[in-house]
Amino acid sequence: MTSLPSHKAAAYGAAASPEPSSTEATGSAVPAKAAVPADGPARSNARRSRLPGRFARLPELAGPGFLPIALFARLPLAMLTVGALTLATAVSHSYAIGGLAAGAVGIGSAAGAPVLGALADRAGQRTVLLCAAAVNTLAVAALIIAAYLTHDFAAPAGPAAVVLTAFLSGASCPQVGPMARVRWMALTTRDLAATEPGTGRSQGSIATRRAELDTALSYEGTADEFTFVLGPALVGLLASLFAPWLPLAFAALLTATLVPAFAVHPSQMAVVPAKRKAGAGVGQHADTKPGRGAGALAWLKVAVAVLAMVCMGTFFGSLQNALSAFSAQFATAEIAGLMYAVMGLSSAVAALSVAYWPQRFGLAARWTSAAALMAVLSLLLFLPAGIWPMAAVLLVVGIPVGPVMVTVFSIGGLVAPAGRMATVMTALASGIVAGTALGAFLGGQAAQSQGFAAAFLVSLASAAALAVLGGLAGVLLRRGRAGQPDGGRRPGA
Repeated sequence: MTSLPSHKAAAYGAAASPEPSSTEATGSAVPAKAAVPADGPARSNARRSRLPGRFARLPELAGPGFLPIALFARLPLAMLTVGALTLATAVSHSYAIGGLAAGAVGIGSAAGAPVLGALADRAGQRTVLLCAAAVNTLAVAALIIAAYLTHDFAAPAGPAAVVLTAFLSGASCPQVGPMARVRWMALTTRDLAATEPGTGRSQGSIATRRAELDTALSYEGTADEFTFVLGPALVGLLASLFAPWLPLAFAALLTATLVPAFAVHPSQMAVVPAKRKAGAGVGQHADTKPGRGAGALAWLKVAVAVLAMVCMGTFFGSLQNALSAFSAQFATAEIAGLMYAVMGLSSAVAALSVAYWPQRFGLAARWTSAAALMAVLSLLLFLPAGIWPMAAVLLVVGIPVGPVMVTVFSIGGLVAPAGRMATVMTALASGIVAGTALGAFLGGQAAQSQGFAAAFLVSLASAAALAVLGGLAGVLLRRGRAGQPDGGRRPGA
């Protein structure tokens, strides 16, 4: 799963999304078909892949090299929090200062991600990613230097330089995951706005585009799981075998090389920067005038999705601390990360499966049912009295986690106001980061005073809140469709 304070932050997103307008597909009011030239990546979606399987379609949809570049360009984000924790703890010989540095990274990421998303909506992904990569590389280098130049960490202002550079490192970290999801949404929906000459019919098949988007975003969810398990593992390996500064230096090297490659990849042309005044509202075509209050309702839907991600992060953070306390009682606290990774394994596989779920199984129904199952399965956390039984329980508990994440990100893409797709995607990622910090605090306090079972109660309550928010999201989505001229009866909602 993640070691997230700053994790998963790029999160998931997929499920059957209703037919988007050209505004929603590209993140701007520019007609979607004009986003990519005819000879660019993923030329025409009318050309079918000769390779078997849904996921084989992704390389020709996004263009050569996109999958490996986008996969490993997000790895520095997964390494940054644990890397700062490891470096600060090793240099200061204080777990408190290590935690302070890791917390500063998390707060910086939660605050900076939506800002980077908003800038990408306005100026385009390429410019923002290139600037963020340069700033982040310098910030991480400054963090390493500050850690080794600080001589007295016991002084009141001793760790100030480390905390400040850690915050800047988190705030400037390029949000590759959310940006990749925005590109998939644009690439899979750009033909829907175009019509066949003389017929007035859409050139693209809604069902086909929806299936491709399901597949792409399901893959994105699994990619996040992979990097946020691999990232902390790399930090531990490099720090233990070589030096505590090496993981952060390696993360900076990846940022300086792979993020620019992702920024200039031809797929970025599919996302057209929004104009100052968008021509369409949420869920409406460019030629439809939004009604009064439509903007407020749109942002209310976004707020519900962000709050859901806060609850998801709270589940992760509290579970991490609960597992630490549990492991300390039955074995050693150090294996808590490995146990947590077991849940990440089943979550990643389940996220991939969303691509094959029936499209008639709507987004709100997916969210509510998967979150309810997540709450029910969380009751199993109270049963094990040993490491191996708990590992088996975590494998089961992780099954609904991936689909919930995927679905909430998909709904976020659906309800994002015109020209604000990257803003919403990065806000969802920030919700997970903030929720993880909250969950770690609540779970830690509960475990310290009442034991690991009390920390599991925080996880259970978070999963239950997710199910309630899913029901609320269903009501808001139905209300939004009722206000549309066609009744909003679009497939997949």
